[in-house]
Amino acid sequence: IQAMLAEKQLAPDAVGEVIMGQVLTGGAGQNPARQAALKAGLPVGVPAMTVNKVCGAGQKSIHLAAQAIRCGDADCVIAGGQDSMTSAPHVIHGVRAGIRMGDRTVKDSMITDGLWDAFHQVHMGVTAEALAQRYQITREEQDRFALRSQEKADAAIQAGRFDDEIAPVSIKARQGDVVIERDEHPNPSTTMEGLGRLRPVFD
Repeated sequence: IQAMLAEKQLAPDAVGEVIMGQVLTGGAGQNPARQAALKAGLPVGVPAMTVNKVCGAGQKSIHLAAQAIRCGDADCVIAGGQDSMTSAPHVIHGVRAGIRMGDRTVKDSMITDGLWDAFHQVHMGVTAEALAQRYQITREEQDRFALRSQEKADAAIQAGRFDDEIAPVSIKARQGDVVIERDEHPNPSTTMEGLGRLRPVFD
């Protein structure tokens, strides 16, 4: 939020509302969007709302911001998505009143709240496998798509296509501050042979 304000030369009091999508809110404290807004230096009078529409949370926040502006409720709205899988806590249900006898399972909230279908009780990765089977998408076709995706991502990074879209973030580490300024997942050494050696996670 701070980087965006600086880039657009916006005064903090010009912002009418902050809407942020976040899926993993367990243990994050009340209204994480409000926390982000205040920590970014916005006035306390600027309202903030956290939206959860699972993978569509960030996109939904942008829709809501556009609606607010079109309806005349605000002239300027900051919207986006924020999540930290690293910070997602493990939880134990049913212990608030005490455990008299028996075991309790520790659950990973990253899976329970973000990756687990609450209606069919399956991991979302299983859904991907089901779609691949339904539409007869072979493993080789998936690997070729993955390779091409990696190649395009690396080409875009090398060409500086994301430079204006990523604000550097400084992280405190044992060896000192580390600045994150590019996506970590793209792997330029990816090959079809390497992908073919990977074991399937779900099927």
